[in-house]
Amino acid sequence: MSTRKHTALPKAQTLIEALPWLTRHHGKTVVIKFGGNAMVDEELKAAFAQDVVFLRQSGLKPVVVHGGGPQISAQLDKQGLVSEFKAGLRVTTPEAMDVVRMVLAGQVQRELVGLLNQHGPLAVGMTGEDAHTITATQHRPEIDGELVDIGRVGQITAIDPGAIQALLDDGRIPVISSIARSQDDGHVYNVNADTAAAALAAALGAETLMVLTDVEGLYEDWPNSDDVISKLTASQLEKLLPELSSGMVPKMEGCLFAVRNGVNTARVIDGRVQHSILLEIFTDEGIGTMVVPDGQDVTHTQGGVR
Repeated sequence: MSTRKHTALPKAQTLIEALPWLTRHHGKTVVIKFGGNAMVDEELKAAFAQDVVFLRQSGLKPVVVHGGGPQISAQLDKQGLVSEFKAGLRVTTPEAMDVVRMVLAGQVQRELVGLLNQHGPLAVGMTGEDAHTITATQHRPEIDGELVDIGRVGQITAIDPGAIQALLDDGRIPVISSIARSQDDGHVYNVNADTAAAALAAALGAETLMVLTDVEGLYEDWPNSDDVISKLTASQLEKLLPELSSGMVPKMEGCLFAVRNGVNTARVIDGRVQHSILLEIFTDEGIGTMVVPDGQDVTHTQGGVR
């Protein structure tokens, strides 16, 4: 055997390790929430696009959902509009909503579509407004026992996945900005992208929801330990929700909603790791935290055993 062939052998072994996962996921829909560091770091952005195209070329049907908190804040600052937060949500005035819509649909989505389409005529951008994909009503959070008006922040009331499904059936990669229109007042609303991704995953009957974050996963006993919970059931997650940091709550609530509404697995993965999506879907260990419906065996919750 020549040296050259021998050094290439690990590549073949890596591909073979992926085979059972390729077989299992073939033809299945995967909804991926794009966010965190992966959204602002150029190398991570490029790796994310490669991963999504790899899924598509491997016979899966990826759907990308995105928000754009950092980009929205930067543009609001540029226009002299103050970013105010209440109950962890951005207070969104009509003026701010115009900026949100412009940034999400005209900047973040366009960039992502461009990165994906370097690999072929694959990605199609849309917002929740298109074809009534996401319908919302005004969300009024409760603060100190009172419902508070935080402007154009939406709560999802309905999902119509028809346009997304048509794109998937045509072999495209839908890229969806988390904006919705209300059927009641006609206003456009900013919707939490974690929540939107979970609702879309359920409506599409997705195999998996994947949420990119800036942490390794759900920690067992943070801040006392940095052990990541590899796998847990919906009920186990529900018990942990009150103890979670505010940033993780919508992500984990989204995972909980997904697996309770027909999605087989929901995963929170570290978007700071290049190719984290491929590591999660196509390797035995996986990375991050996987949530499964009640009734599944999760005896091995440590060390990535799936």
